[in-house]
Amino acid sequence: MSVAALAAALRDAARESNHRRLLVLAGAREAGIDAAFDAVEGAEVPDDEVTIVTAREGFRFDRVAPERARELLGTTRTAVICDAHESFSPNVVGRLVGTVDGGGLFVLLTPPLEEWPDRPGDFEASLAVPPYGVDDVGGRFRRRLVETLRTHPGVAVVDVDAGTIVRRPDDSGVSTAASRSSTAITPSGQSSRRFPQAAYEACLTTDQRRAVRALEALAGPDGAGESDRDVGTPQAVVVEADRGRGKSSAVGLAAGSLAAGGSDVLVTAPDRRNAADVFARARELLDALGALDEAGAENGSGGEGAAADLVATGGGRVRFAPPAEAADLPEAPDAVIVDEAAALPVRLLSAFLHADAVAFVTTVHGYEGAGRGFSVRFRDDLTEAPHAVTDVSMREPIRYAPGDPVETWAFRALLLDAHPPVDEVVADAEPSSIAYRRLTPDELAADESLLREVFGLLVLAHYRTEPDDLARLLDAPNLRVRALEYDGHVVSVALLAREGGLDAETRSAMYEGERVRGNMLPDVFTSQLRDEAAGVPVGYRVVRIATHHAARSRGLGSRLLDEIRAEFDGAADYLGVGYGATPELCSFWERNGFETVHLSTTRNESSGEYSALMLGPLSEAGRQLRDRHARWFRGRAPGVLGDQLRDADPDVVRAALASCPPPEEPPALSDREWRVVVGAAAGPGQYATAPDAFRRLAFAALVGAPAGGDSGGEGVGLTPREERLLVRKVLQIRPWGDVADELDFVSTRQCMRAFGSACGTLVDRYGAGRDVVRRERARFEG
Repeated sequence: MSVAALAAALRDAARESNHRRLLVLAGAREAGIDAAFDAVEGAEVPDDEVTIVTAREGFRFDRVAPERARELLGTTRTAVICDAHESFSPNVVGRLVGTVDGGGLFVLLTPPLEEWPDRPGDFEASLAVPPYGVDDVGGRFRRRLVETLRTHPGVAVVDVDAGTIVRRPDDSGVSTAASRSSTAITPSGQSSRRFPQAAYEACLTTDQRRAVRALEALAGPDGAGESDRDVGTPQAVVVEADRGRGKSSAVGLAAGSLAAGGSDVLVTAPDRRNAADVFARARELLDALGALDEAGAENGSGGEGAAADLVATGGGRVRFAPPAEAADLPEAPDAVIVDEAAALPVRLLSAFLHADAVAFVTTVHGYEGAGRGFSVRFRDDLTEAPHAVTDVSMREPIRYAPGDPVETWAFRALLLDAHPPVDEVVADAEPSSIAYRRLTPDELAADESLLREVFGLLVLAHYRTEPDDLARLLDAPNLRVRALEYDGHVVSVALLAREGGLDAETRSAMYEGERVRGNMLPDVFTSQLRDEAAGVPVGYRVVRIATHHAARSRGLGSRLLDEIRAEFDGAADYLGVGYGATPELCSFWERNGFETVHLSTTRNESSGEYSALMLGPLSEAGRQLRDRHARWFRGRAPGVLGDQLRDADPDVVRAALASCPPPEEPPALSDREWRVVVGAAAGPGQYATAPDAFRRLAFAALVGAPAGGDSGGEGVGLTPREERLLVRKVLQIRPWGDVADELDFVSTRQCMRAFGSACGTLVDRYGAGRDVVRRERARFEG
């Protein structure tokens, strides 16, 4: 049988079941490309329904470079050809499989399968971070991929060099689900609906219709007797779905319906492009209803494919804002839609609960692999909120019938559905009943259950764990995996990256601005903080750490870090971590022996958080690195807090400073400065007279500087509210009125009196033993 005939048979089988088929063309690249052309012609796929993803140019088909494969998300093709010979990565596969329509073909061009695991490409080269080379990178992920291609149902393999069919598709394990009808689904009982019937007529599956119906809660009580919720109760809708289930379309139909009814709908997502489908469906509905005000529409920024704001003729609108901005609920929207909610930190998600009507939309299983993390991390806050919560899950695929073999192959090969152990088997885990384990890449590759548990927990630890991360876990020479096991199951896991130990040439290149992959902490210390020697010590950065949600708050994460510290003590110079700073995380890392040495001066665009870098030394070289960067941080922090970090959360500032190694000496003030400070605390003195003196005292207190001398003030402390007051007013130099409002003082005068009281505490701690302080106090207290 020729390649053309095989492709024709595959397409016939795919169309009959409304599934897809996977055709692997293994061998030399040119032979594979020629065979791909034969396959397209044999399957009778029109050229305008074919996309080839390759680094090569000069094809008659639509061609997309591998690094731009993300742009195909949300699009549909009858055939997609993926060239794995160059610029191939696991993420490329994860992004492409969902673009093939039911009845279509996914064509994969590979090197000879028996050789592929031992032929590293561009992606593998990217894993060779200094001081490692390409020869140190493993081939375990590629071996895994090859094994699935040789054994999974619905996959055909052709040796294009020999011109032979190596494997015909074994469809015995493929579901024979009937093809879904493409006829639009029209619900009955429209008189009780809040949204226009056109929204339901646009739905392609029952799941989509259910989701649109659930999103009617954002319009408020329906007035038709169907809702048992009290008038005025805030509403939250959670829509969860695997990728390819049409959730963005359902949300777009709901947004268009709300806007057509006059509502102001605010949409947010990690990136404006993520929301493009939402806006496209909303636009189509408004246009179908004759309610689109083209003249009033605002073009969205962000380039081709980005969402464009919409205005309805009745005054409603659908508009976009980035997450950090949207969390402030600008212009008081009537409803908020948070798309790809799993990609946002809990702090931001919780901020959206200040809206009276909010929808959280997230992918459960997709190439990001983040939905389960959303469920675990955010559910507690959602449960405690005053909102009436409506949950809806979408399971039926839009583009193809359930049971599609290409989807199940992708889930299997890329672990898109990886999850931690079920709650019951780890619920009794305690620090005294667990075992520490060093997991090697070979052990992970050989044990599918173990790999799924580890990767499933890592998915929970970070909002966007991608297929590339699976390959890194198996093959990157700089990564280490450490875990705690309970009764044979992984209950806590940490992913560590070896950093540093760099040669002089590499350190010099970093200092001069060259990015060096896989060495985040030395890179920041060297390129930004101008410490060329920072790349000499060897450290292990905690990339991710996660404990099973059924066993959290029992000290397992801390126990894991203790075990890691004991293992690497003497074998490395430091442990480090970099993360989006929150008060809770700062406190967690501080409790576990890590100390702040840097706060970034720019926010993460999606999370809105500033990043903190912390170190825990393991050797004298590590202590020297920690000490000098802590010293530099203390020296520059007062300046940046009044400038780039002027809007940082005061609780983040408090926690970051509290976990910074304190100076050995108390703050130094002149006698004149002490008179000003004492005057502000007990008399008519004013902060504005000598703000730098107050700044030095406040900063010293927040980093825990010693009192010194015979002041006797070691035990004198500030209240949390006083610390926030000092951060906002003295360190971040905010206006008195703004500080009073934010900290809930009844008036600016009361805020200033509280400031005077806090100054008294500072005087007690740092000035009580000084003659000038005693004299000044005696004048006011006498």
